[in-house]
Order: sequence, then structure tokens, then C-alpha cells
Amino acid sequence: MAQIKHIAIRTRDVDQTAAFYKDAFGLTQVGMGKNGVYLTDGHLNIAILKYQQGKDGEPLRLGVDHVGFQVEDLDTALSQIESVRGTRLTEQTEVSPNDPAERQSYYEIKCLGPDEQVIDISTVGWVGAK
Repeated sequence: MAQIKHIAIRTRDVDQTAAFYKDAFGLTQVGMGKNGVYLTDGHLNIAILKYQQGKDGEPLRLGVDHVGFQVEDLDTALSQIESVRGTRLTEQTEVSPNDPAERQSYYEIKCLGPDEQVIDISTVGWVGAK
């Protein structure tokens, strides 16, 4: 069964929003994203990302931006998503997690679900998520 391991929040002020979640809920920063930071509660990875205009057909907006599922097999997960009228947004990217202080991404494929929800799928998971 797939497990939710990652949620992303888009904001205009990454530092202020990350500080809020660290201070309000005791989350810890575990890595740097390409345009934000990764926080965790020890089980779930929460990305605080800089708001930017949509790219590659992905509708970016303020607030909860997308959800990420760690799956056992990308092809099986993608087939299941497409079988319920989800669509693939990106080609598969090569993910090789390294030093979490370096800016990087953890998703392997981005998909679009109903009502334009963006869904990341990954076999490697996200920094800070168990």
C-alpha cells in the first residue's frame, strides 16, 4: 500500500513560513530544496517552497501545493493513477539523494489528479520521512 510521506506548502516567504512550523509544531529542518526547505516531524516530510508561476503545465498556487506518495513500483503506481483518469505531468527524473544540505528534489514523477491536485510519486521517499 502507498503511504503519504510528503506534503508541500507554497509561500511568498519561505523563512517566515518555515519558522512558523518549526516554532508552532516543533518541526526540524532536515534539508534544502531547490527553492525552499524540508522540515519533518520524524515521520512526514513537509516542504516549504517559494511561490512561483506555473511551469511544465503544473498549476502552482499558494497554500498546500501537492502531496507525495512513496510507492514500491513507479510503473504500477503510474498505471493505477492513469486508470482513474489521472495524468502524468513529467517524465521520470533520476533521483539519487545525497547530502540533505545540498539543494535537491525527491520526486520521480509528477502527476495531476482530479481538480488539478499535483501528486508526486517516488520510490526513494523524502528526507526526514520514515
